[in-house]
Amino acid sequence: MNVVPAHSWSLKALPDMSEQQFSLWRELLEARTGIFVADHRKSFLQSSLMHRMRKVEAISYQKYYDQIVHGPMGNIEWSKLVDSLTVQETRFFRDPEAFDFVARYIASHQSRYTKKNPLDIWSVGCSSGEEVYSLAMVANEILRTFNDDASFLVTGTDISGPVLSKAKKAQYNPRRLEAVTEHYVQNYFQQEPNGFYKITEKLKKKICFAQVNILELDKVAKTPRDIIYCQNVLIYFRRSRRQDILDHLVERLAPGGLLLIGMGEIVDWKHEQLESIKGESITAFKKRA
Repeated sequence: MNVVPAHSWSLKALPDMSEQQFSLWRELLEARTGIFVADHRKSFLQSSLMHRMRKVEAISYQKYYDQIVHGPMGNIEWSKLVDSLTVQETRFFRDPEAFDFVARYIASHQSRYTKKNPLDIWSVGCSSGEEVYSLAMVANEILRTFNDDASFLVTGTDISGPVLSKAKKAQYNPRRLEAVTEHYVQNYFQQEPNGFYKITEKLKKKICFAQVNILELDKVAKTPRDIIYCQNVLIYFRRSRRQDILDHLVERLAPGGLLLIGMGEIVDWKHEQLESIKGESITAFKKRA
């Protein structure tokens, strides 16, 4: 006869999170990551917490909170929890109109980019890397028509260490390539013995990844980037926080550089150094020279 441990049974019978606990956890998440969990996403937060609580055998929301905030291994557990809370829907060439716009921008400025002054692209909130590799493929396609040794580099940043590990591995299930054209598959992927597809080493050499908390952009070097791609990231933050994030990004945008954000992520936002670019399917800005 199998006996279910008492703590396991307690976790299965865990009651819904109280409003007080919801506020406590929401405040911690926003203070540490800037992410704001709206009231209607309470169930998402609760299910994410319960998933981790089962892993570490925490029997209540409060005990798990104390373990993270005061426990000796709190920082390690916090990083695992954040990973489960911030996993974003991503895929290759998501938002095709935005990638088409990036391609046109690169083509119109291609004469600027040389070995000494390569095109510099930053993907903010890059998740498991599909966005970064999509940007790299677009840049390579455009620039190699002008120069065999396409001069560009792409940096992907995210708060989650585990998803960045996946991004660096650059290996994807065939289902993840359904939206990728045959041309891109043939030129930028290699099929592995296990059936998965891996980004070619030649393209990977143009790419780097770094763990960055978007609340700490002030610690990121003010390297002037030609393109900052920040799609589907700002929706997780309050409006005031979105404005702060964008201000930091503008400081790291080169004169004439392009800033792309998601449609509707911030409305009626203006910056004295930026010109708004009109488009039905994109929200983009160009930094004044």
